[in-house]
Amino acid sequence: MATADSVKNKLVNKNQGQTQVQASSLTLKDLLGTPTMKKKFEELMSDRAPQYITSIINLYNSEATLQKCEPMSVVSSAMVAATLDLPVDKNLGYAWIVPYGNKAQFQLGYKGYIQLALRSGQYRFINVTALHEGELKKWNPLTEEIDIDFESRQSDAVIGYAAYFELLNGFRKTIYWSKEHVEKHRKKFSKSDFGWKKDWDAMATKTVLKALLSKWGILSVEMQKAVSEDTDEREIKDITNEAKEVTDINDPDIIDAQPVDNSEKSKNQKPSVVDQEEFDFEQ
Repeated sequence: MATADSVKNKLVNKNQGQTQVQASSLTLKDLLGTPTMKKKFEELMSDRAPQYITSIINLYNSEATLQKCEPMSVVSSAMVAATLDLPVDKNLGYAWIVPYGNKAQFQLGYKGYIQLALRSGQYRFINVTALHEGELKKWNPLTEEIDIDFESRQSDAVIGYAAYFELLNGFRKTIYWSKEHVEKHRKKFSKSDFGWKKDWDAMATKTVLKALLSKWGILSVEMQKAVSEDTDEREIKDITNEAKEVTDINDPDIIDAQPVDNSEKSKNQKPSVVDQEEFDFEQ
């Protein structure tokens, strides 16, 4: 016979588990429609919050792979993008919400890196470009001397990527990665092929630019957060834990929004072991 304390602990754990299930079973639209979520996006986006929320829903509805992800993970990823004030429209290329199994995570695009760098006000020039057959004449990785002749292109085949920046104080840096170097880096560090399958060139461009800025550039707090949150080259964390930081899973707004299951299966379902112990305890 279970003791009163053990049954009480089980009841507490059961209630917490039910609350988490309730939150995780909400649809994306229901989740974004709660007062708590609306308030959080309004704090980040001000009067642009409704438009931003609509863009999240449109992205979700247009991506079948995202619809297989937990809605809370999609919202959590979108919240990261909103914190950086970057749009999640996949056609713009600033930030992406990408699926990793049944979890969605934030991924920064190369345009997002450029945007965050420019916001620092420290860069005079910043650019990254693909080089084609015949364009690269010379590259010295030690002195960073690079000789490019864009008029000498022999074909549309890409052979590598060059990234460059110059700060207002005169400091400048250039790197060049061959296509083989990029592919080797992808195989070693990338945790998912989703972005690479969608647009290999865009991902390669971002990878080279990220290598340049993260090692040699001036990183504001905003940029540091973006680099740490970018999931392309880091271990995939449990997004459920991240989502708890975004919103309180015990928030009554979220619990109240939970659809009620009135199906016959739910009504006729047999009690679990804990339910039976509840009955025994009450008796």
